[in-house]
Amino acid sequence: MIPQPKAVIDKGGYVAIKSPAPTTSIDDSLPSEAYILDIDASEDGKVHVTGGSAAGVFYGIQTFRQRLPPSLLRRGSSATGPWELPAQQIHDRPRFAWRGVMLDVARHFMPLHDVLRFIDLAAFHKFNVLHLHLTDDQGWRLPIDGWPQLTVVGCWRRRTMQGSAQHELYDKRPHGGFYSRADLEEVVAFASERHMTVVPEIDMPGHMQAAVASYPELGNGAEVGVMEEWGISEHVLNMSDKTLGFCRDVLTTVCDIFPSEFIGIGGDECPHNEWKANPDVQRRMKELGLPDEDALHGWFVTQMASHLRSLGRRAFGWDELLACGDGIPADTRIAGWRGIEPIKMAAQRGFEVIACPDTAAYLDKRQSEDKNEPTPIGTVLTPEDIFAYEPVPAGLSKDEAGKVIGVQANVWTEHMESMRRVEYMAYPRLCAFAEVAWGKSKEDDTVAGFQDRLKHHVLYLDALGVNYRPLTGPRPWDARPDAPGKPRTMEYRMAKQSKFIADLLKH
Repeated sequence: MIPQPKAVIDKGGYVAIKSPAPTTSIDDSLPSEAYILDIDASEDGKVHVTGGSAAGVFYGIQTFRQRLPPSLLRRGSSATGPWELPAQQIHDRPRFAWRGVMLDVARHFMPLHDVLRFIDLAAFHKFNVLHLHLTDDQGWRLPIDGWPQLTVVGCWRRRTMQGSAQHELYDKRPHGGFYSRADLEEVVAFASERHMTVVPEIDMPGHMQAAVASYPELGNGAEVGVMEEWGISEHVLNMSDKTLGFCRDVLTTVCDIFPSEFIGIGGDECPHNEWKANPDVQRRMKELGLPDEDALHGWFVTQMASHLRSLGRRAFGWDELLACGDGIPADTRIAGWRGIEPIKMAAQRGFEVIACPDTAAYLDKRQSEDKNEPTPIGTVLTPEDIFAYEPVPAGLSKDEAGKVIGVQANVWTEHMESMRRVEYMAYPRLCAFAEVAWGKSKEDDTVAGFQDRLKHHVLYLDALGVNYRPLTGPRPWDARPDAPGKPRTMEYRMAKQSKFIADLLKH
């Protein structure tokens, strides 16, 4: 079973299970997401799930589904019982309250049915948050009241870069798409039925070239189209009243669609070069009494976080927010991505933090040294590497450690042009991350034990039709010689992380 339950009590003997649907009940004395799965030998075929809430019941049922033959997960299965299972009582509860997975639909648009499938697979592995990255330099994916050009201009690009940026290769196909409000409401409802919260992200004030292409007055004077290259755009939002109004309109519409307490505002990778050269931005800085562009960045984030608070919501952003000064609201939740140190710093400064370091949680990284890995980028990240990851950094006090309230795996789709490719990159690594997020069993938290479970678990992925990467390595047809990558060494990664830490310490 993945993730592995915390405690399994063997009752002795086997039970003939006649139905794949257990009886259920709720006991509110249990923690909300906890469950007890009872396969009772005293009465033939009796299986019961008790949950601390409907969510706990749901997770207990997922565990039971993984006890039954994989063939029962096939949509056209004709299998009939009884099925023989060991008599057991399983007591289980998650370690982390936020067990997230981020899907980037801005770099490559994923049709609605693919997003729903992604949710269904994540819920099967007991994830409870879908962080939906809806906008970026390369595409805008949702309609905003009063700003129609976002889904006329901003939602498509003329062509797409193939492989890493240094190769300067492009296809010749326009790419685009956006979700209607009804689509997004369906995503929210579908996820809710599986006890997953959808946390939308509108990255600002950087990663906004698609918005500036739609409305040039939001930018700093340069005429731009939707970005076709991978990387960080220099073209960011200006700080005019109209632009601030645009951002508030966006967040208001997002809050109308998504009921999540947290709304992502990004805040990452925002170059300040255009601000330094824009006299209007410099004038605004002087009017506000701000010493530099970092302070202006922090002021902007505070404006947006305050707007969200006025709507009864809280801001969620990347760890670059730690460099925005002391004005960031204390109830902002931080996603620590640039290695372990920002997670530690956020917790020490009193912020709630989601651990999603690129060293252990970025599923766009290559999976081996094999030449057939599609568009290999970054350092190698295997399922075993992920399984060995400990999200709470060493050296924190008990109170500080309690600020690490969740973990998240991130699926960035620059090099994932379809859900088929997403599944190849996500699974089985997301299976390993599910064990980290739920919390490992004390009885078997070894890499060897995980590998044994995974060999069995891929039979369930087969039954679900998941295009996972085979445990034996990529197949010849998985390769993408037309989209070459950019592998990195761990030495390069550690040098880059040292620079991140130095930047944070300056602030």
